[in-house]
Amino acid sequence: MEILEPLSGDAFAPETTYLNTSTCGLLPRRAVDAITRLARENAAGTREGAGGFDALTAARGAFARLVGVGADRVALGSSVSVHVALVAHSLPAGSEVLAPEGEFSSVVQPFAVRGDLKTRYVPLESLAEEVRPETALVAFSAVQSADGRVADLAAVRAAAAAHGARTLLDASQSAGWLPLDAGAYDYTVTAGFKFLTCPRGTSFLTVTEEAQEGLAALHSGWLAAQDLVDNYGPVRALAGDARRYDEPASFLSYHAAAESLAVLESVGIEAVYAHDMALAARLRAGLAALGHEAVATDSAVVAVPGLDGAQPELLRAGIYAAARGGNLRFAVHLYNSSADVDRVLEVLA
Repeated sequence: MEILEPLSGDAFAPETTYLNTSTCGLLPRRAVDAITRLARENAAGTREGAGGFDALTAARGAFARLVGVGADRVALGSSVSVHVALVAHSLPAGSEVLAPEGEFSSVVQPFAVRGDLKTRYVPLESLAEEVRPETALVAFSAVQSADGRVADLAAVRAAAAAHGARTLLDASQSAGWLPLDAGAYDYTVTAGFKFLTCPRGTSFLTVTEEAQEGLAALHSGWLAAQDLVDNYGPVRALAGDARRYDEPASFLSYHAAAESLAVLESVGIEAVYAHDMALAARLRAGLAALGHEAVATDSAVVAVPGLDGAQPELLRAGIYAAARGGNLRFAVHLYNSSADVDRVLEVLA
């Protein structure tokens, strides 16, 4: 796999050795420019309204293309947990929700807080074989936040289909570097501020047409209406597609998101995947030479058990990584280079 030249200069401008995209991705220059421009217009009163709907349309369309679905299947929001809560509310009392042990809280808390659902947690490696006839929903991340493990996506989909269970995939740690067919899952939820390099306050929900039938538009406002001039009194008709599940959008965040996603599209997910995987392989090999074995071998998220205590030392050296779940966690992305990896290994040595 080929390591690309990092997209610095006109695209990104890192001033540190930044390998912490699993926590928060870097904003492209053009996204920062979009936020700045809109903020100035809002301060000066030189535009009608707080932002443009064209930015929402552009972000929706770009995300849809990146994950392989039509824009009519994508809803915009502000956080993964709000999207998951929408799905959690749709389940009948007593439904079983199956999830991996140690799954990120935003994926499982909305089910746990209901109190009338049966939540069952199993090892990630056993997720597919643990689906059973009474399982209503399998909720899981494509890539685990704590240690970068990649789920057996095909096996889980096949097991869910065999038992009539729906699937909810969190792509927050994968969308933006791992090629994804969102249409293969009933629901996907994705935080925009990690590998998609968008600001916080951007998130994406995809819903298949079949799954949409049982999903209530609980937080719908006037932006969820079929006719956007229908904005006084109850909405007469909700949008016929996934836009009915839109949250009221933060224009500042989505003006930037449209630019961030355009940068990813210009590079292409396959190229980003090859770049990130090559850098991750270089990092894993260097860590192994120092006596540190990473958990996952097929991920852009490289986590080393028991090395989390080194995170403050790396930070003092200007290297950004994370301490998560007892692991020292690195995450490489399109703005990283071989020199970044070598710098990490030099400091750890």
